Amino acid sequence: MRAILLAAGLGTRLRPLTDATPKCLMRINGVPLLGIWMERLIHSGVSPLLVNTHHLSDQVNEFVDKSEYRGQVKLVHEPSLLGTAGTLMENLDFFRGEDGMLIHADNYCMADLNLFIQAHLQRPPSCLMTMMTFRTNAPSDCGIVEIDERSVVIGFHEKVETPPSNLANGALYILSATLINHLKFLSTIPKDFSTEVVCKLIGRIYTYETSEVFIDIGTPASYSLANKLN
Repeated sequence: MRAILLAAGLGTRLRPLTDATPKCLMRINGVPLLGIWMERLIHSGVSPLLVNTHHLSDQVNEFVDKSEYRGQVKLVHEPSLLGTAGTLMENLDFFRGEDGMLIHADNYCMADLNLFIQAHLQRPPSCLMTMMTFRTNAPSDCGIVEIDERSVVIGFHEKVETPPSNLANGALYILSATLINHLKFLSTIPKDFSTEVVCKLIGRIYTYETSEVFIDIGTPASYSLANKLN
């Protein structure tokens, strides 16, 4: 299985830290976040990886070039940010007609990726993708999902003031080959995956909830928390 790692964002909420360092290279206990993702994915049999770049891209290029995994990583530079769905749409052929992962690389995730893959393989036949979810202490800051007794998404609430639960979208997905092929024929190219793709697949998204560490490091407070866990 292949994976696209979305790593090109500006990291505006983490400024001034991200003025000099791209968000994907922020260190968690001394290890750049992108390096954590590369190691965990490749050790789980997910390879090759595609990483998009934009902000301070030279640093990302240098980091990957010096990594032991450089032969399994393809870097794609975006002169202008395409958006989470735009990057996916631009690189659909990377998956070569097979199921594949789409990952927001600004999350610190210790979930068992092999269990996530197994859950996807055992999803209900009607589901086109599998979403990793986690319990959050700040539900109004997250995309919150409602699920039925089969763990299928029946409602999605993107950063609303009074969400119905604390079950959050982890922005880590496994897309089926069927969905990937369907996206190739869209008449309008979406830019944001959550608000323009996920919301249109209600009832067709399976979920896998992890109880392991899952933190969006997008704010100084959450970044500090991630560095205090070990």
